[in-house]
Amino acid sequence: MWDRLLVDCHIATMDPAVDAPFGAIENGAIGIQDGRIVRIGKRTELAGYQAKKVEPLGGAWVTPGLIDCHTHLVFGGNRAGEFEQRLEGASYEEIAAAGGGIVSTVAATRAASRDELVEAARPRLRALMRGGCTTVEIKSGYGLDAATEIKMLEAAKRLGETETVRIDRTLLALHALPTDYREERAAFVRMAIEEILPAVAERRLVTAVDAFCEGIGFTRNEVRALFEAARRHGFWLKLHAEQLSNLRGAELAADFRALSADHLEHADEEGVAAMARAHMAAVLLPGAFYALKETKKPPVDLLRRYGVPMAIATDCNPGTSPVLSPTLMMSMACTLFGLTPEEAVAGMTRCAAKALGREAEIGTITVGKVADLCVWAVDRPAELAYWIGLPGPVRRIVAGEDA
Repeated sequence: MWDRLLVDCHIATMDPAVDAPFGAIENGAIGIQDGRIVRIGKRTELAGYQAKKVEPLGGAWVTPGLIDCHTHLVFGGNRAGEFEQRLEGASYEEIAAAGGGIVSTVAATRAASRDELVEAARPRLRALMRGGCTTVEIKSGYGLDAATEIKMLEAAKRLGETETVRIDRTLLALHALPTDYREERAAFVRMAIEEILPAVAERRLVTAVDAFCEGIGFTRNEVRALFEAARRHGFWLKLHAEQLSNLRGAELAADFRALSADHLEHADEEGVAAMARAHMAAVLLPGAFYALKETKKPPVDLLRRYGVPMAIATDCNPGTSPVLSPTLMMSMACTLFGLTPEEAVAGMTRCAAKALGREAEIGTITVGKVADLCVWAVDRPAELAYWIGLPGPVRRIVAGEDA
């Protein structure tokens, strides 16, 4: 006897093996046992099965739980004041010169205790959960020293232990150059590789390592040195690449068989082809594109042509993407980048799971996978991207239990 049987529902499995838009099974049913999906199909096909709890869903649509595969959710302070300054005409450079920008976030993050970081991030995480997220990736990167990076990652771990959501943790080891290393770039890169990375590895705080490969970030050679060290520790790799210029970051990430390259507004065909050969995911971040008033869009047509899975994420951070709505990101991916609604929903389910290396466990409604599900009061799954900032699902199920 199964634990649960969900009936009277339509299922957007997002499984490409199901030959229908959104992998849809209408008038369907889902059997759940021990937190996993044991059967899916037409309701009539599952009519003979018994469960401890049979739950009619009133014709609602069920999707995989949403996955936000790129966030900077843990940080100290906020930069709403800088937003006002920019609207009044101040440039980012002027704000940074006055002690604002990432420097202010680093200072606030260093000053906060682990518990303060947890409680500051909790409402942000809960907003993503209300929006349908059952898995959220959280990066470090606002510490820029070993003690603070560890503190951020411990805060992310604590959030996962106290909220009904899966948290993937990533060390963003090369994010920005701290002011105290302004004239010592090489020394900071060595410190990140020789001190921060081993300290985080020893504590088993992350599964992946990330970097910002950009003119205002770090060079290919600096990132390559980090990735070589991270690979020796057995970590997966991710990369912020081609956001503001093309430094061939996507190709570098492909050389290391990274999980994903993220942003990609300036990626070209060579970079996309390399990603395809390496079976990587592209992570598109429309919130940052919007907030920065960018005009160059990521090469969606090239990504389609080469079959690179396109994930979508909020990039929630205090400076360039203060976004807490996964459904808004799906809508923006369609209106700003030209994705179809089906691509947008796949971007926050199946493709996002691939971007985290979790496609064997989550991301589609498939027999054997974890029963992370969202129940939506919509008439068709395209509405998740059609409504601008749809509030969220009517029910969220994590590992087979209501959350």
